[in-house]
Amino acid sequence: MPRETAKSMSSEGTQVKASGQSVVPTGMVTFLFTDIEGSTRRWEANSDAMRAAVARHEEILNNTVARHGGYVFNVVGDAFCVAFQSAVDAINAACDAQRAISLEDFSAVDGLSVRMGLHTGTAEERNADYFGSTVNRVARLMSIGHGGQVLISGATRDLAHHSLPSGATLTDLGLRRLKDLTQPEQVWQLALAGLRNEFPPLNSLDARGNNLPMQPTTLIGRADDLEEVKTLVGEHRLLTLSGSGGVGKTRLALQAGAELLDRFADGVWFADLAPIRDPELVASVIAKSVGVSPSAGQTLVEAIPAALANKQLLLILDNCEHVLDAVAPIASSIVTRCPNVKMVATSRQALGIAGEAVHRLRSLSVPEAVAALKADDAARYGSVALFVERARAVDTRFSMTDETAPIVADICRRLDGIPLAIELAAARVSVLSIPNLARRLDERFKVLTGGNRTALPRQKTLGALIDWSFDLLPPAEQTLFARLGIFAGRFGLDAATVICGGNDVGEADVLDLLSSLTDKSLVVSDTSATRESFRLLETTRAYALDKLTAVGE
Repeated sequence: MPRETAKSMSSEGTQVKASGQSVVPTGMVTFLFTDIEGSTRRWEANSDAMRAAVARHEEILNNTVARHGGYVFNVVGDAFCVAFQSAVDAINAACDAQRAISLEDFSAVDGLSVRMGLHTGTAEERNADYFGSTVNRVARLMSIGHGGQVLISGATRDLAHHSLPSGATLTDLGLRRLKDLTQPEQVWQLALAGLRNEFPPLNSLDARGNNLPMQPTTLIGRADDLEEVKTLVGEHRLLTLSGSGGVGKTRLALQAGAELLDRFADGVWFADLAPIRDPELVASVIAKSVGVSPSAGQTLVEAIPAALANKQLLLILDNCEHVLDAVAPIASSIVTRCPNVKMVATSRQALGIAGEAVHRLRSLSVPEAVAALKADDAARYGSVALFVERARAVDTRFSMTDETAPIVADICRRLDGIPLAIELAAARVSVLSIPNLARRLDERFKVLTGGNRTALPRQKTLGALIDWSFDLLPPAEQTLFARLGIFAGRFGLDAATVICGGNDVGEADVLDLLSSLTDKSLVVSDTSATRESFRLLETTRAYALDKLTAVGE
């Protein structure tokens, strides 16, 4: 998460000395990320020659970076992550490194081309490492380039364009959408005299067909989930991301779509079913998203799979839970008739069709209850990182200290690591202190309101978020769900049957009702091969108890 500062983009910041390491830039930092294009293919073709080539490449980069005052804070395979206090130094290092690489004989590995990206901003520095949106941004910038190409963000260009090294010029490549789905970036190419300066089009979101909507914030705490989803999309025709409301299914699906765009010749297309109330409109929303019109005598339900039969694309069906009966036959028809179409559905309940793989999305990671938890340690958890990032968005002076870290961790833990709940809580730091916010979580449905004004009603308050799921339940499931709120921890099927059965809920029906509540992500199942165990998240339990109280039970 970025460390917000009061420095302007023209400030060069300060430096601090890291124990046992070289000078670590802080404040306004310019990042240089590099990697070798096509390295996997070269390793497979000639591992011995590639080993020698990579060693020489590392020597060149290390020497060049050191000469220009850079700090290498991470090396992943053949990819370098470097921080500079000065944007001018970073550009000089990139120029010198590309020139030095061009002079080497890498013919044994069919040449070696290194792509580079440079971006300037504030970042969270912990233990001589960097985290946050600025770091993510430079990684995205580098990833849209080609071997031998140096791409520079508008922020870095503004700091350094008056002090370019001899023989270097900047070419404006225009406003480009990066794969973090946030605001477009003004991208510049650093052209070096005597080196290759003509490249294919950038691999930005603009390069292939898609209708992926821009997002106001970056995805936080989901790196492992993102990689898993990308793998599962490759293995299955239909992947449904299920999970409780507000857990971040839509945002994860969109990010996966952005990162998988290069795999689909006919693009990635997003069908937002959230605003739909009439199931009859589902087919028209999906058809519009992929540009399908029916032929004479065809219904839309027939036209969609017919039009996609020879396409290679990814279709994201978002928020399906309230129109499952309308979505399921269309998705099933696509699965059976469109061999090169992949689908990702998001829903609080699986579609329940053949060929579907269901991935339950867990909440963000939360720290255990540790009174002496330090800020640096707490920030490594996705839920805390999200809280800090969103708190700084509403109050740029916000800072999590060692004193407040255990309290922030407790807030995230009591909110079950649910991203939307955490965002609603973080929005309150402009008017509530961290200790006071924690104390008021006992009234969470009154406190956690005031979400994004442009969001759907169910995404504006914590209570409305669960109302959406509760209102979709049939009466017997509503009754059982409310009664399950009496369990403070885990419970078994027998306990649920004896204690919660009766009146409007037959004891013989508890198993089926409990299974349905689990499928709809309102009850968490921790069942193993030898025993069954269920529980409610703290937030959903508080909601259930409110419902139980309201009906006088």
